[in-house]
Amino acid sequence: MEPTSSEDVFRGRLFRVAVEEWPGAGRREIVHHPGACAVVALTAAGEVVLVRQFRPAVQRALLEIPAGVLDVAGEDLVTCAARELLEETGYHTSRPFEPLGSILTTPGFTDERIDLFLARDVQPGTPSPGEDEEIDVVLMSIDEARQAIEDGLIVDAKTVAALLRAS
Repeated sequence: MEPTSSEDVFRGRLFRVAVEEWPGAGRREIVHHPGACAVVALTAAGEVVLVRQFRPAVQRALLEIPAGVLDVAGEDLVTCAARELLEETGYHTSRPFEPLGSILTTPGFTDERIDLFLARDVQPGTPSPGEDEEIDVVLMSIDEARQAIEDGLIVDAKTVAALLRAS
């Protein structure tokens, strides 16, 4: 199904917002997003590599799996996931990334899709986060991560979904 009309009302660096008219759904404001990749990275000891970073939209630091936007022209999903893991945490692996499927973040108003991956036997290295990223790397066991979800310490949707799929 296609919208009967669409007008961009905002274009940003990473996404655009369109007002669209849909048959049977009426007028909607839709956030069009290029997509993203996220990775559950496991050390040889079975620890999950997480990042803690401040998120201005929710005005607090969140504990998350490494992730990033598909913002490099022509970059495939696995390369994006590996790049984000390395940039944010310094961790890397020579093993192939395993796909965990994709999720739609908030389909009521955005087409953003995040492709999830599992990376095993990751090794530490030197992170190189972006200028505007202040990231702390946190290691915890899978059981600790599950408990952190239960305790409300991990509330990021992609992280909850990815850890569930990796189990």
